[in-house]
Amino acid sequence: MLTDHVESLAKEFNLSKAQIQATLQLLQEGNTVPFIARYRKEITGELDEVQIRDIHERAIYLQELSSRKTQVIASIDEQGKLTSELKEQILACDGKTALEDLYLPYKPKRRTRAMIAKERGLQPLADLILAQGAEIPCLDAYLTEEVSSKEIALKGACDIIAETVAENAEINGFVRNLFARVGVVISKKRKSFTEKVSKFEDYYDFSQSVATIPSHRYLAIRRGEVENVLDFEIWVEPEAAINEISKRFSLKPSSPLAKWLLEAIEDGYKRLIAPRVETDLRVELKMRSDEAAVKIFAENLRSLLMAAPFGNKSMLAIDPGFRTGCKCVSLDANGKYIESITIFPTIGEKGKKEAAITLAAFIKKHKPFSCAIGNGTAGRETEQFMRELIKAEKFDLMVIAVNESGASIYSASDVAREEFPNLDLTIRGAISIGRRLQDPLAELVKIEPKSIGVGQYQHDVYQPMLQQKLSDVVEDCVNRVGVDVNTASKELLSYVSGIGPSCAKKIIDYRNTHGSFSSRDEFLQVPSFGGKTYEQAAGFLRIRDAKNPLDSSAVHPERYELIEKMASDLNCNTKDLVGNASKVKQLNKALYLDVGSLTLSDIIDELLKPGRDPRATFDAPKFRDDVMKPEDLKVGMLLEGAVTNVCAFGVFVDIGVHQDGLVHIAELADHFVKNPADVVKPGDKIKVRVLAVDIERKRISLSAKSKGNFLQNENKPKQTFATSPFSSL
Repeated sequence: MLTDHVESLAKEFNLSKAQIQATLQLLQEGNTVPFIARYRKEITGELDEVQIRDIHERAIYLQELSSRKTQVIASIDEQGKLTSELKEQILACDGKTALEDLYLPYKPKRRTRAMIAKERGLQPLADLILAQGAEIPCLDAYLTEEVSSKEIALKGACDIIAETVAENAEINGFVRNLFARVGVVISKKRKSFTEKVSKFEDYYDFSQSVATIPSHRYLAIRRGEVENVLDFEIWVEPEAAINEISKRFSLKPSSPLAKWLLEAIEDGYKRLIAPRVETDLRVELKMRSDEAAVKIFAENLRSLLMAAPFGNKSMLAIDPGFRTGCKCVSLDANGKYIESITIFPTIGEKGKKEAAITLAAFIKKHKPFSCAIGNGTAGRETEQFMRELIKAEKFDLMVIAVNESGASIYSASDVAREEFPNLDLTIRGAISIGRRLQDPLAELVKIEPKSIGVGQYQHDVYQPMLQQKLSDVVEDCVNRVGVDVNTASKELLSYVSGIGPSCAKKIIDYRNTHGSFSSRDEFLQVPSFGGKTYEQAAGFLRIRDAKNPLDSSAVHPERYELIEKMASDLNCNTKDLVGNASKVKQLNKALYLDVGSLTLSDIIDELLKPGRDPRATFDAPKFRDDVMKPEDLKVGMLLEGAVTNVCAFGVFVDIGVHQDGLVHIAELADHFVKNPADVVKPGDKIKVRVLAVDIERKRISLSAKSKGNFLQNENKPKQTFATSPFSSL
């Protein structure tokens, strides 16, 4: 059971045993992480979603470790080799690697050189060599039909010793520690690779210690190996390891047997231990790098999903294009598709004039509040055309560039086909761009998280872990914001606590058949929406303009009775209390502390601002009109842009030239920055200065420093390109 490891988890997370016990118990009872974090704060001691998930993951690991210990003990016991001391060592293991090192000598394996030597009766000779006696044993005594010479006898005995060395748990632990402390990752260009240009050139002669190599570099080297460009190894000076192992086997230089023991130790280390430890360390570094990359991806995704929504405003959305034209759609305030047209403003003056006439008529017909333009191909040209049209026609229309990453994936997805079966892919893409501006969270949940374009090496990391982590982030964001049950898509509803895809479809079907929900109690009429689902989901599902104002808030129905009592104590009804700051401030909080101070605080906050959106207020970046493409950039130029991606080595910024620029971590702030995510997040506006432009390699180097290393002379001929070889990976 998850609760079997409460004490060790409490120590590891520096929490009380009561917090760990309560959290694991709530999870075992089928409660979701968002529900526990939001509505069971008193029980867990206000643990947030991340802490709860970390505790859960670690509890599962310890449960698996405990199960493996039982299997190992049973296996060794069946062999008749289990001692009380060995059993204690196994039970004391705090990790799977240490456990497997202990099990190694007893683990069933294919026939080895040492096994063959033992079958040939060479174990006694191996024991004599290990004992380091003062005399050389008579080797003739070990000669048989199978052991035809003294050399073969010695070789067999040394094979036995080598395996003994390689299966010693203490020595394996020492070597693993040695590799972790002083090991070096070394990469070189593969001899068979002859192309002149490669994105891996910085790794043709590269080395960095295992202890300090960052995740993005290790993943880049691995990818170079997979793509047959690089060879790499994890190297440790053998002499240090062999000397230490020799000490542990009491090598006596004065003994005539010392030479053979040393040869056996060297063989055991080089042939058996080092390759195995290097393989395991490669896997460990990959896991460590995957976790770091996934963490960055998750943080970026969270920032993007929680980006400020433009709100419920009518929209003209444009998916730009040169040859195929610009697909323009009209959306109502709720994102409902109305009509579409295609214009060709970038194909000659005639096309531009015709596009202006057509689009002006379209705008006059639908009267949109704002215009969303995708930032991909032809985005800046279309934006410039749109601003000229607004000026000429005197339209009161705001133009906003929208990051369209993933829009094309959505437009070709089953979700899009189901939503708009009769529309062309490009029209669906324009709709997605417009809706993404209205509400990023509601639209982005329709796209597979790893396709949104805010991570690095998403195809290289362990996919199940990536999928789970990103799904957790989406779930947390959806439930933190809350969902309007009467307008939400099936995809958005499926992330609500306790619901899932099947129940989400039934909610949509019920809504289509019976009309909009009028109260939270009505949820129970949806097939399969039982009491447990209601408990987990109701607080996150909102009903706008409901008869009971609490139904549009984050107050859980289990607390409605308490709020009715509060209203009664103030001689008013619930409607008069909700959203009425003066009334709420009159409450005597001491009367309601039995629900817990944390829960009471949340309820008071919600009464003051019912259904408040936790996301920030929308504020779009302003691109320079004279900068449309990389060739327009000049060193020293000051620009405003939007952060599109945060990586371990810096951040990428959209400055309106169809190619994101890189602000290297060293150029991110006037002070030392350890983690770029501590400074900026995807979607943030940022002011940058151009440091260098490499048109051929499609790289733009930027600085976000406010002073110091800015280049004042825009015509300065030589620049240092502060970038990273991973920006194009």
